[in-house]
Amino acid sequence: MARNKRLGKKMRLASALNSNRNPPVWVRLRTKNRVTRSPSWRNWRRVKLKA
Repeated sequence: MARNKRLGKKMRLASALNSNRNPPVWVRLRTKNRVTRSPSWRNWRRVKLKA
């Protein structure tokens, strides 16, 4: 991937990176481990972004 990206593409990639994290620990504690992963979890190799 090119080092110099357009700002719009860079912002979309950053948004996808931030939304691909696990939920915080307090969510797991509050739901008694019923919620262990984010519903929007995405694997970098299997699902490609349309960015």
